Amino acid sequence: MLRYIVKRVLQAIPLLFIISFLVFSLIQLAPYDVIDSVTTPNMSQQQIDLLRERYGLNEPFLVQYFVWIKNIFQGDLGYSLVSQKSIAQELAVRIPNTIRLVLPAYLTALLLAIVLGLVAAANKGKWADRLIDGIASLGIAIPTFWFAMILIYFFGYRLNWFSIIGMHTVGKEGQFGDYLNHFVLPYATLTVAFFPELTRYIRASATQQVSEDYVMVQRAFHATKWQIFSRHISRNVLIPVVTQIGMALPMLVTGAIITETIFAWPGVGPYLMGATKSLDYPIIMAVMLLSATLVILGNLLSDILYSIVDPRIRQEGRA
Repeated sequence: MLRYIVKRVLQAIPLLFIISFLVFSLIQLAPYDVIDSVTTPNMSQQQIDLLRERYGLNEPFLVQYFVWIKNIFQGDLGYSLVSQKSIAQELAVRIPNTIRLVLPAYLTALLLAIVLGLVAAANKGKWADRLIDGIASLGIAIPTFWFAMILIYFFGYRLNWFSIIGMHTVGKEGQFGDYLNHFVLPYATLTVAFFPELTRYIRASATQQVSEDYVMVQRAFHATKWQIFSRHISRNVLIPVVTQIGMALPMLVTGAIITETIFAWPGVGPYLMGATKSLDYPIIMAVMLLSATLVILGNLLSDILYSIVDPRIRQEGRA
């Protein structure tokens, strides 16, 4: 197992460098550069040239790239062109806020998906299966921003049950009840956004397991449907579920951009949206690189968890 993990990590390192180079190159190919976002019409060409020299934009492309990479290895993601604040410090504050919102929503959606997916597979073709499939299809079809606005209108505006902006009320930052009041609506929005696809994925995996030989053997021994699903199929469905958990790692940072922006949740979403509007390229590059890194780490985590829950992977590796 340790040899397998080390091998996968070594394979991921050059891929991270390739992704960082692509991220930096795409930003450089943009029609505007960082100077366009900070210059004003009354600036002279000499002032603009001084700004280019200050930000190192007069250096060759590869020199700029290697300086950027060196700073990242030192923990320096750069500074915002608009606020002049450290990007690393800003992300250190905002990423935990995003995780506090996305992680509970994703775990809730996963539990719902496991239960509904197994129920649908156990009643394939029956009314329960059609009902669950219809709910999942409706959830996929509904845009996240539209559902969020519906929740805001009914539960935030008409009924006035929950707060609709921010993570805390001013002056009540330490109160859990106030945090929960702000948390409910974005949490519900993300849960509804996550669970339809997860439900369909688990239903398809469970339905495939129903046709396996071991299920026919259990039926031959007069095992009940509950025994087959609880003792055997649910365990085998764990493998694709584990894969989904690993692939969901990037969602912990960039999985709620729209929802966070709508509810003004102080996470990564509004930070990235604001940077995009103001052409704050250092922030955009930092978030893009972080997201790409989490995709690679998520794939690595999926492979490791896959080999843990399925001993056949380890046996094939030793063979």
